[in-house]
Amino acid sequence: MFIGFRAAEDRILAALAEAGFDDLTRTQARLLAGIDLDGTRLVVLADRARLPKQTALALVNGIEKAGYVERVPDPSDGRARLIRLTPRGRSILPVAMAEEARIESDWRALLGTRRARALRAALWELALAADPQLRPPEARWPTGCPAATSFAPT
Repeated sequence: MFIGFRAAEDRILAALAEAGFDDLTRTQARLLAGIDLDGTRLVVLADRARLPKQTALALVNGIEKAGYVERVPDPSDGRARLIRLTPRGRSILPVAMAEEARIESDWRALLGTRRARALRAALWELALAADPQLRPPEARWPTGCPAATSFAPT
């Protein structure tokens, strides 16, 4: 599973670099992938990325300096801050999602539609068994957002 994951991640990072987003590290990209469109608290990002809070903070500092995210007040708690994608940060989404769609298409061509669907279902089952609090992207992103359907279990 790790080799398949790493190969897909490599392709997405290469597509981002080719599109001009060549200043992202693998770990920064993983952290960015955990940000909800309306913003996410640092502790939640750290948890989603399976990183210590201090590491997540250092990564956020770097991607903020690069213009991918901004810190904004949390409307539900005036003392808290949200990490939110800037327009530059949002502009990586279509690139990453397009490459993911190409990867999925390639895997479907290799495995066949039935086996590709079974693989997706099995991977979601394993992910949810490993992390019962995991929320599929459609629960994090608004209806109509391409990512909500692209990453959703089928």
